[in-house]
Amino acid sequence: MIEYLIGLPVWLLALLGGILTWGLTALGASLVFFFKTINKAVLAMMLGFASGVMIAASMWSLITPAINLAQEQGKIAWLVASIGLLLGGIFLYAFDKIIPHMHFGENHTTEGVKTSLSRTVLLIFSITLHNIPEGLAVGVAFGVVGLTGDMNQALMAAIAVAIGIGIQNFPEGAAVSIPLRQEGLSRKKSFMYGQASAIVEPVFAVIGALLVNSMQGFLPYALAFAAGAMIYVVVEELIPEAQEQATPTGTHFSTFGFLFGFIIMMVLDVALS
Repeated sequence: MIEYLIGLPVWLLALLGGILTWGLTALGASLVFFFKTINKAVLAMMLGFASGVMIAASMWSLITPAINLAQEQGKIAWLVASIGLLLGGIFLYAFDKIIPHMHFGENHTTEGVKTSLSRTVLLIFSITLHNIPEGLAVGVAFGVVGLTGDMNQALMAAIAVAIGIGIQNFPEGAAVSIPLRQEGLSRKKSFMYGQASAIVEPVFAVIGALLVNSMQGFLPYALAFAAGAMIYVVVEELIPEAQEQATPTGTHFSTFGFLFGFIIMMVLDVALS
């Protein structure tokens, strides 16, 4: 199976990885057909879980390989990682300020350029914005395959990234579709919008893989860039929203969700790579 996958073009591998993460988002969004509301403690744990997975994936699957590759290329590893992380954060900050979106919080605060779009559309844009760095991370991870000495290990590491992000996308899909249902949308529309929020992941996965292969010397920067974008989303959006949802039931729900997510992604990465 692995030998067959190695023979595929990296853009196709990235596309398959992106489809996996999108598919699990759709599966999570389908929970709206069974539940109309979601317990705040459960939502807080879901958001914390997603945060833990993204932070662990950033560390083991992106930052550490970026540092190792930079050292192999004779670059100053800590400087390469720092530049990539910072650029990834700036990239998401710019998107935050340009793309109109609304946060899934009690106050429904809005960001981005002023627009007359409905609140529902703004909520969808918010989670779609979160999914861009996840798609890039999957694409960059698969883009490494064929550019390193151990192709089997690189492929298994990329698969671990796709599975980890897919796992955290399952509760994230529910965290999108169910609140949309509470906003007054039908179950069908809530599901369609919920799963559509992750359709950017296969697209940006392919983009990430193609960019890595066309600019191989920038691979360490690309890995760190994807990590920086993911960390920005976690610190700027997911953790604050998880903490807000946990109140007044207790922030320990989101904290333990974070720990579970971090551990699962760590185990996946170590076991598969």
